[in-house]
Amino acid sequence: VSYEIGLGLSIIPILLLTGNVTLNSIIAQQATGVWNIINLTFAFFTFMISAYAETNRLPFDMPEAEAELVAGYHTEYSSMKFSMFFIAEYAAMVTMSALMATLFFGGWDIPFTQWDNTAPWTVLKSLATVAAFLLKTGFFLFVYMWIRWTLPRFRYDQLMSLGWRVILPLILVYIILIASALLAMQQAGIQSPRMQGVVFFVLNLVVLGAVFFALDRGRIVGPTTSRTARVPVDRATGRRIVPQEAGD
Repeated sequence: VSYEIGLGLSIIPILLLTGNVTLNSIIAQQATGVWNIINLTFAFFTFMISAYAETNRLPFDMPEAEAELVAGYHTEYSSMKFSMFFIAEYAAMVTMSALMATLFFGGWDIPFTQWDNTAPWTVLKSLATVAAFLLKTGFFLFVYMWIRWTLPRFRYDQLMSLGWRVILPLILVYIILIASALLAMQQAGIQSPRMQGVVFFVLNLVVLGAVFFALDRGRIVGPTTSRTARVPVDRATGRRIVPQEAGD
């Protein structure tokens, strides 16, 4: 439930830019302007993280946890009942990958050309757009597998903290920023999709930079010594040497 909220809220900025809830309109808006991965980069990362949690994939696979639970509840089933769990899991992965490709990467739109968006509509264009959509979906399936073999599993408290204390408040603030920027550009008369894309791209860079520095806490951006003072350590025992007070 916690990540369903973030998943749904991350789609709201797309609806604000498109003005429509149909997938055809969302793809058409990206085909005539720029892809939403540029306009709404932070929303994409929020959607992707929530999608991984919703499909119980690493690093959010607490219900299965093969290393600790031996695939969890899957051990209660065998034969076709066992396979149905995995069929459903991989169907959810394909669905989320197709949604990421549709909402943020132009769907069946072929990049760097308008050939597929203009008449006449031919069989070749249909096959090319289907191939482009399958290629994008396949890329996200590859990222699913890539992350599975790269990242360790979160603890349960980390999972809940990320969903409720990080993603939820950040995406709410992000929706307000996108709505305010869209209203400001409308008031300023900026109607060009590409010009709006530039403004949103800069805004997303600022948001991502602020979030990165706030969550990083000096572990990557700054040296670790900037967070802690130097403390003498006994090399024999590995314990910290605490200076004694005078008179002890």
